[in-house]
Amino acid sequence: MPARVRIQRLLPGIASTALVFVVMLILFGPIVLLAVLSFDHSTIIALDWSGFTTQWYRDAWSNTDLRSAILNSLLVATIVTAISMVLGTMCAFAVTRFRFRLRGAVAGLVGAPLVVPWLMIGVGAAIFFFHYHVPGLFPLSLHSVTAVQVICTFPLVVAIVAARLVRFETVQEEAAIDLGASRFQLLRHIILPQLTPSLCAAAIFAFSWSFNNFEIDFFVGGYDETFPVWVYSELRRAPNLPIINASSTLISFVQVLLVWGVWRLLARGDGDASSQTATVVDVIR
Repeated sequence: MPARVRIQRLLPGIASTALVFVVMLILFGPIVLLAVLSFDHSTIIALDWSGFTTQWYRDAWSNTDLRSAILNSLLVATIVTAISMVLGTMCAFAVTRFRFRLRGAVAGLVGAPLVVPWLMIGVGAAIFFFHYHVPGLFPLSLHSVTAVQVICTFPLVVAIVAARLVRFETVQEEAAIDLGASRFQLLRHIILPQLTPSLCAAAIFAFSWSFNNFEIDFFVGGYDETFPVWVYSELRRAPNLPIINASSTLISFVQVLLVWGVWRLLARGDGDASSQTATVVDVIR
């Protein structure tokens, strides 16, 4: 085969590999760099390495304001994820399984927070709470943060779960009903095993969106600081930059570890789900 033909065949693969490498470098290069600099002894963020240290991680652990902010973010993210999963799954079933008037308008209204900038939502929510003095949400606190974040997060769950429901083969449900399965058996043995990957992905994205949300936390959080707001406030103090690097690196590592763990569970559960689907007739009987 001529060399020119071989080069022409290899060129698309080389170009795609180079493109993926550049994108990964742009996306994850700064994160890796900050993680490396979090072990640097210097308080100045620079490429000149001045010595290895774990002091900034110890300082981050002993910082009471940081621990309080992380706990606030974890509390809000957990509540927002739980509420969003329930509301989002129910709404996804309603949009994909039922036919009713204004169905398209309802789906568009639900998906509107996905295209509206969080900055506009945060400012609008703050003005609304201040103007109407909403009981339970004014003065601004973690309650108001949770309420607004649910509005912005559950449409993401709707989109992920609805995408799976659209591709769901209803023939399995019909077969189970013909065999005498109850609603609970249908939900447990047919629907949930098929939706588990989508539900896990939706929960991960919802938790991550809520934990890392800065715009809403900043405008409607009041005096209760979450982790993104704490990072923003500490950026103005140069000596605390290494602590920010250390805490951000640790949190990023935990999030990556969480995603990897869920992925492993899903990979292990694929075989269980297929075998469970194959024996669903015996289970129903």
